Amino acid sequence: QVQLVEPGGGLVQAGGSLRLSCAASGRTFSNEAMGWFRQAPGQEREFVAAMRWSGSTISYADSVKGRFTISRDNAKSTVYLQMNGLKPADTAVYYCAAGSILGSSRYDYAYWGRGTQVTVSS
Repeated sequence: QVQLVEPGGGLVQAGGSLRLSCAASGRTFSNEAMGWFRQAPGQEREFVAAMRWSGSTISYADSVKGRFTISRDNAKSTVYLQMNGLKPADTAVYYCAAGSILGSSRYDYAYWGRGTQVTVSS
């Protein structure tokens, strides 16, 4: 059973930075797709970034390109989302996801973490 745990959310001022982490366990990851999504109150869950665990493919939503960076640490079985230049519009619950398809739809991912709150104050 795959488990994804995302500590690391918090409150930050606009323009600041935050790094989210997602610790994966339950199986050996080799080429799975690892994604980050976010959901603001009253809105649909939206794609943020994704990468193959092998590092071969990386994708970002247009809204975060140039500000967010997804990466992974194989030794720690952890995926990161470095968020710079944060804006109030980035406020949401952020979710880590894993699956076989590297896509931008939430339905491409079979496994989900519980989410972590990120709040950006103006």
